[in-house]
Amino acid sequence: MEQIKPPLKLFLAAPRGFCAGVDRAIKIVEMALQKWGAPVYVRHEIVHNKYVVDQLREQGAVFVEELDECPDDRPVIFSAHGVPKAVPAEAQRRQMVYVDATCPLVSKVHIEAERHHAAGLQMVMIGHEGHPEVLGTMGQLPEGEVILVEDAADVAGITVRDPERLAFITQTTLSVDDTAAVVAALQARFPAIVGPAKEDICYATTNRQAAVKAVAPHVDALLVIGAENSSNSKRLVEVGRAAGCGYAQLVMRAAEIDWRALDGIRSIGVTAGASAPEVLINEVIDAFHDRYDVTVEIVETAVERVEFKVPRVLREAVA
Repeated sequence: MEQIKPPLKLFLAAPRGFCAGVDRAIKIVEMALQKWGAPVYVRHEIVHNKYVVDQLREQGAVFVEELDECPDDRPVIFSAHGVPKAVPAEAQRRQMVYVDATCPLVSKVHIEAERHHAAGLQMVMIGHEGHPEVLGTMGQLPEGEVILVEDAADVAGITVRDPERLAFITQTTLSVDDTAAVVAALQARFPAIVGPAKEDICYATTNRQAAVKAVAPHVDALLVIGAENSSNSKRLVEVGRAAGCGYAQLVMRAAEIDWRALDGIRSIGVTAGASAPEVLINEVIDAFHDRYDVTVEIVETAVERVEFKVPRVLREAVA
């Protein structure tokens, strides 16, 4: 006799999953493989998702952490997170063919930092220590020109050259609410500090967090599909908890779901970080269909129509 499945309301957040910057970065690797054949080297994971990286590795991409692991005679791609200035400079010195897959919204922060530096301002960067995007952004300016703060508490402890000549920038994948608290602390301590003309936290991070806030009050649990090293995915878990969702779990794939922790739930929210492909989202939804009598409701808080062109060197070749 067929077992009766318990009912479950699944609230699917929209927007979720891939953003325009991730989409562009993956396309760059695929088009480079088309143009130059395998192997094509990629410095750091192109985006923070093991499934995506494994798929590209199967097509002939070789992932390395540093440029000195790449041969001179094969193309190298810089990841979507951006790289310090020294990296393309070294690639040029070695006469390598390289393609920069840095997300244009990260490049915008790099340009901003350089503009403030040229105007004689010292930078304060809000971000997570050791994250490749932070290393790339801080690496745009000379040593000591960028001070990193992770949270509001850090602001009290920093020493600046001149409190009247400061500007701040942020990592693009932070929690909108947490960052607002750090900015408030900076402005309270350094009233003359200059901020970005437009928010540094990218549209995709902001939109995915807003969708989670809309879903959280309706659900017993929240599942975020994304990698452990994905900053924006981890922030979605935190945002869900802060918005009142008692239980939030980060999983890479359906196989990682902790079903015991979900025992007895009647409703669940599902979203995905900006580097998680739709195939993994569908895999998770299918896993719920296997165990529950699922009703899906989409909670849409924004429609994204952003697209970024790939670099001309690839457009010409593949056309």
